[in-house]
Amino acid sequence: MITTGNKRLPTAARPSGHVDASGLEPGPWDKPSAQFRQRPGRRPPAAQRWRARSGTLSAAAWWFIAVVCSAALFAAIRRLLAIFGLPSLLEGPRLEDQTESRLTAAQTQDRIDAVLATRALVTAFQPIYSLETRTVVGAEALTRIVSSPVRSPETWFAEAASIGRGLDLEFLAMATALRAAGQLPESVYIAVNLSPQACLDPRLTDILLKSGLPPRRIVVEITERAAVPDYAPLLLALAELRRSGLRIAVDDAGAGFASMRHILRLRPELIKLDRSIVAGIDDDRSKRAFVAAMVTFAEETSAGLIAEGVETQSELAAVAELGINSAQGYFLGTPSVSAAKWLGWTQLSTAGPAPGQQ
Repeated sequence: MITTGNKRLPTAARPSGHVDASGLEPGPWDKPSAQFRQRPGRRPPAAQRWRARSGTLSAAAWWFIAVVCSAALFAAIRRLLAIFGLPSLLEGPRLEDQTESRLTAAQTQDRIDAVLATRALVTAFQPIYSLETRTVVGAEALTRIVSSPVRSPETWFAEAASIGRGLDLEFLAMATALRAAGQLPESVYIAVNLSPQACLDPRLTDILLKSGLPPRRIVVEITERAAVPDYAPLLLALAELRRSGLRIAVDDAGAGFASMRHILRLRPELIKLDRSIVAGIDDDRSKRAFVAAMVTFAEETSAGLIAEGVETQSELAAVAELGINSAQGYFLGTPSVSAAKWLGWTQLSTAGPAPGQQ
């Protein structure tokens, strides 16, 4: 039963859609207000007509507003990123960028291919002095690329590696250096830089055999150009080189974590302290303490210690005082491609005061 006024109607007589679950008397809100009752033949008020259409129109309006706001927000973020030079975070590579990238890769390939085909490189040797005997005992081979554009050797090697020709350039540089080393005094050893990956390549043995140099005169300096994920294969390859008489050196010790890890894992015969450690060592207690610790380590492991990048008399005096065996740097001798200058090193080494003395 439902009620209307003071009378109750059967449930079957309920108006459609009306449910009285509480049994309470209906309030005035159950009756249509006079202002909303429509008289026959009269148009609905404007507000009522709007409500009739509001479901469809409001959805379209909100969709339009969302699209406009999203576009505006996207444009604002893109402009903000462009200010900081980061437009690519919201945009994919443009066609012109992709084309330029392909052209750059092709140009890189052409440059490296030209260097390899024409052997457009020479070797500059820098003397390594014994601080005990005041003589030149070794020479580091430094590659110079004679091709345009004029750039550092590091840039050339990195570019070659980026297109998969890094080892090709390394072996060409090594073969060129060993060939030039035939003009050095026989008492001088030759230090050549090689990446760990090059030491694993079978071409290395062939290049060493063709050089004609006694293995005792060759030192392989392991560089930090690439990480070593597994030392086991590298240790096996270096053991084979050592059996033939070659010595192993770790380059740039102290410059990064990789070089120190190389020292502990490879047990080199020679350790070369990086220029960043040697520079200003005469006036830096921390650097002196580090080098003193390295001297002790070298003595315990029977390794020779070489100070790289000695550029002043005071730096030379400091490393000599700390007990370092050998040194190289611009103060002692600049890299040179002149064979005549190489032959004069032994004469220059005995002239003037001993290293570390005024």
